[in-house]
Amino acid sequence: MAFLISGLLPNGNFEMGPKRSDMKGTVVTNPHAIPKWEISGFVEYIKSGQNQGDMLLVVPEGAFAVRLGNEASIKQKVKVVKGMYYSLTFSAARTCAQEERLNVSVAGDWGVLPMQTLYSSSGWDSYAWAFRALYDVVEIVIHNPGIEEDPACGPLVDSVAMRALYPPRPTRVFVDNVIKNGDFEGGPYIIPNTTWGVLIPPFIEDDHSPLPGWMIESLKAVKYVDSDHFSVPSGKRAVELIAGKESAIAQVVRTVAGKRYSLTFSVGDANNACAGNLVVEAFAGKDTLKVPYNSAGKGGFKRAVLRFVATGNRTRIMFYSTFYTLRDDDFSSLCGPVLDDVRLLSIRNP
Repeated sequence: MAFLISGLLPNGNFEMGPKRSDMKGTVVTNPHAIPKWEISGFVEYIKSGQNQGDMLLVVPEGAFAVRLGNEASIKQKVKVVKGMYYSLTFSAARTCAQEERLNVSVAGDWGVLPMQTLYSSSGWDSYAWAFRALYDVVEIVIHNPGIEEDPACGPLVDSVAMRALYPPRPTRVFVDNVIKNGDFEGGPYIIPNTTWGVLIPPFIEDDHSPLPGWMIESLKAVKYVDSDHFSVPSGKRAVELIAGKESAIAQVVRTVAGKRYSLTFSVGDANNACAGNLVVEAFAGKDTLKVPYNSAGKGGFKRAVLRFVATGNRTRIMFYSTFYTLRDDDFSSLCGPVLDDVRLLSIRNP
């Protein structure tokens, strides 16, 4: 059993497949037929380009993926560091039903990831989910709880990966930055050669967040993007607010009542044809600021600042996008402004 810090799980892309004797058509008949995995229920081994009725099934990475039918699951044991937080990343696509979802669980932690909203026109999205390792070896389970008329109806799953998350702390540049992970460099594993980033699902709290230090306080996901595939204002990683006011991130920080603070941050676009008038709304307690950004969809950013006086020893910092926006080159893909390099500094001499 391999010890994993960051990267694909063993056979996490399912390129090593079952023997023909362990299959009936596309259905895998032996629970241990897929190397490194154990399966249960109606699981299919899908080759890219395979037809399902009038639909062509496409695989995001490599040539193979699995499809989980009603109540089907895949699981694998992984060696970890007890007490450490990890983020699980995997790619998934709907194939039949609008209400498809996946249940992810690891040693007492679990979460249901809704797939009703498709954010990428490729048909695939990558999702992140975090957990704390309670043991030295954990079992990762991805389960389809769906109950469809067609038992084969269910999502495709591919590229299952993991990344260790380290506790975020306030940073010191020249002065103390109260915000934790304000540069978003700490976050989930982004699968190489995928161009759609990673979705961080809604209603994620900061103690189990794939984006350390941050909560997703919204009905829709936010997207985690990297500089290999997108324009990022600073460093290697940033967040794209892709679903208007339904796509929000927040952090509660320590402040001193009566003290003045300066919240600075970068607003830009990801160089993904997200053009038009983008607006990020920033909140610090009861103070707000709207930051317009006229995007050509080709990259770029600007800095903004919100100054406020703290009213208590805790202040809630939040960001969301004012508008829903679609990419100019793809009217079925949601997009939005990029947020990066968030800093909260006390002003000693206003």
